[in-house]
Amino acid sequence: MRKFFFLVCLFVAVVCAQQAKASSYTVNEQAVDQLFDNVVQTSMISLNTLDFSAMATIGTATVMPSKDKNAVAAILLDFFLGGFGVHRFYLGTKPMTGIGYILTCGGIFGIVPLVDLIVLIIDNEDISKYINNPKFFMW
Repeated sequence: MRKFFFLVCLFVAVVCAQQAKASSYTVNEQAVDQLFDNVVQTSMISLNTLDFSAMATIGTATVMPSKDKNAVAAILLDFFLGGFGVHRFYLGTKPMTGIGYILTCGGIFGIVPLVDLIVLIIDNEDISKYINNPKFFMW
């Protein structure tokens, strides 16, 4: 079965490579020059107007209100792609949580996404406590 799958992938790759002929692409240099002519010039912001308090939050997750995240979308993502932690990415968690879901075979063999699904279904009125939740177990 693996050999068959490998041969099918190889066949698809060869067919795609033959379809994409680089010589058939052309560049309209006149249109490119026109785009460069229409560019609006901007300047760097001055150091006097720089807000250093905002720079201190660079690299940290920004908390979004729950009205920006839909509970139904989180539930559907958890139901279909919960083993990959996609619902946690939607809710704004760190990438390591999704990697943890994948490395533990879908969140401890699918138990964690199942509990996440139940928690999201039960507490779908206010999901703000699950948004940007850094814990592996969001509950």
